[in-house]
Amino acid sequence: MRRTAVALTAPVLLLPLSACGGSAEAGSGSTVTVTVGYQSKTINTVTAGTLLRSLGSFEKQLNALDDGKTYKVDWQDYATGAPITAQMTAGKIDIGSMGDFPLLINAARGRQLGKPTHLVSVTGYNLKGGLNTVVVPPTSKLESLKDLKGKKVSTSVGSAADGTLVRALQRAGIDPNRGIEKLNQQPAVGASALTAGSADALSQFVAWPGLLAYQGKAKALYDGAQLNLPTFHGVTAREDFAEERPAVLEAFLKAQAEATDYLTAHPVAAAEKVAKATGLPAEVVYLYNGAHGISTFDPAVKPQLVAALEQDVSVLKAAKLTGDIDVDAFVDDQYVKKALGADYAERLAAAPPAAASEVWPKGATRTRSFPSPARLLAYVAEHKDTLRAAYVPDATTGTLWFADKAVWVADGEQLLPFVAPETARAYVSAHNGAQVITYAEALGRAS
Repeated sequence: MRRTAVALTAPVLLLPLSACGGSAEAGSGSTVTVTVGYQSKTINTVTAGTLLRSLGSFEKQLNALDDGKTYKVDWQDYATGAPITAQMTAGKIDIGSMGDFPLLINAARGRQLGKPTHLVSVTGYNLKGGLNTVVVPPTSKLESLKDLKGKKVSTSVGSAADGTLVRALQRAGIDPNRGIEKLNQQPAVGASALTAGSADALSQFVAWPGLLAYQGKAKALYDGAQLNLPTFHGVTAREDFAEERPAVLEAFLKAQAEATDYLTAHPVAAAEKVAKATGLPAEVVYLYNGAHGISTFDPAVKPQLVAALEQDVSVLKAAKLTGDIDVDAFVDDQYVKKALGADYAERLAAAPPAAASEVWPKGATRTRSFPSPARLLAYVAEHKDTLRAAYVPDATTGTLWFADKAVWVADGEQLLPFVAPETARAYVSAHNGAQVITYAEALGRAS
């Protein structure tokens, strides 16, 4: 009988080079190691990483190949996409997942070093850009992007969050290179810097902004969806690996589709699994990965996401992080099309679910949705002590946020939530009689 072995993850620096994959065959040649690089806490990639691993779907798909091989999956966890790219170009990681800007750097480095890689599927996406957020300390007096001029802003250079920061600053009339003091830091380091007061703001990707807001350590300053430009994370594979072992790559993509379907059918259970594996609060995971979360999961490589990649190239070139990148040559959806078969066209045409307000009752395995934020507030007012979390979509961008962390506006009988103060003020300016109110006042008006 064949079996699939799962390698235990150890600190990356302690792994001997011989343990890293590159589809290395050992012994008689009947054992194949497949090395997957993922980012456990970048929860927009869970269907190709954390959740996929916890479900064991990839190992099951490999067992089903029935090709006489024994497969060992070596899961390697990283904080960002950069080290995954370094390991892939060294031939030590076969499949990796990362954000759109790191994907482009992955493409550029692969071509430059003669180790080409390809985008083979998508994990989570947001068509407006809501996956990236700029946050500030809870007591900060900053109220808009323009207020960041001359301030210290932490981000991870070359990341999707950095791309959001650059574009947002440009729209605010601030030179992203000279107008701020940019601190190039890993997400966890940046979060600590924000908390310690050594950074005035933090621009990061999932799940850092939501986590800091949930913990009361930050508040949103800028909702990435204000850019109205798609952002996503995806799966990249080494070209030589894909050509040598197409069945293995297809097995991975079938497993990713299974994990996606599980997340869609069981969003609360999926959030709990990811929380257990990462140490993140399940309430934060659900903010991004829930039924109406900020992220939509779908392995299909949608044209609008490819178009967004093409627009991203200019940002990376301006930052001198890459040169020209042939996006069309980088994108290769043949494997996911084959893996998903007739289902691919349906997934490709699928749209994100409509925005909705939700509460997560304590002890419940399902959330409860409401037709309006006001109806949710009325329910919250009556059940304050029985709820794990309450979520509402931004009235203009649709970005989901915690109800008690949102900026609330009263417009007649309407109670409207916003992620950032700037968008709330913009609404108030355009609607006579509308006014910003506190969360407590919003609850009082709804009850």
